[in-house]
Parts: sequence; C-alpha cells; structure tokens
Amino acid sequence: MALLITDECINCDVCEPECPNSAIYQGEEIYEIDPAKCTECVGHHDTPQCKEVCPVDCIIVNPEHEETREQLERKYEELTGSKIGAA
Repeated sequence: MALLITDECINCDVCEPECPNSAIYQGEEIYEIDPAKCTECVGHHDTPQCKEVCPVDCIIVNPEHEETREQLERKYEELTGSKIGAA
C-alpha cells in the first residue's frame, strides 16, 4: 500500500529526507507521496520512516493504492534493481 499525506500536514519538512525512494515531494499546498515510488520502506526499513518522524500523524495508507507485501517487495526490486535480502 502506498502511503498518503493528509491535509493535516504542517509542511514541517521532516518526512521528505527520510524517504529512501524519494517518493515524498512538496506539492502545491502540502507534501505528497508518489504511489509509484512508495514501498512503505519495504526493503529498506521495518517501518515507514515518514510515519515514524511525522509530528502530527498525518500519514495514512492510501485507500486508492492498496498493495500486498509481495507487491511492495516487487516494487522495491524494480525501483532499486536489487532483491530483498541480497547481500
């Protein structure tokens, strides 16, 4: 599932640098997440880093982009060109 930043975002800038896939960007009014790049940090971290640092808890699962763990793993592999767990 890709994540979504709600309109409760205060534009504090802490989430953007935490995203290992560069999926977070400044939109017209608030930060936004590109669902094609968001893997919920699968392949990089155990938990979504943007959610970990968000001070207002405004990052939720995007109901329009529900994905299984396997789909997120495949997306990670496509984005990075490497397999999860490969050393």
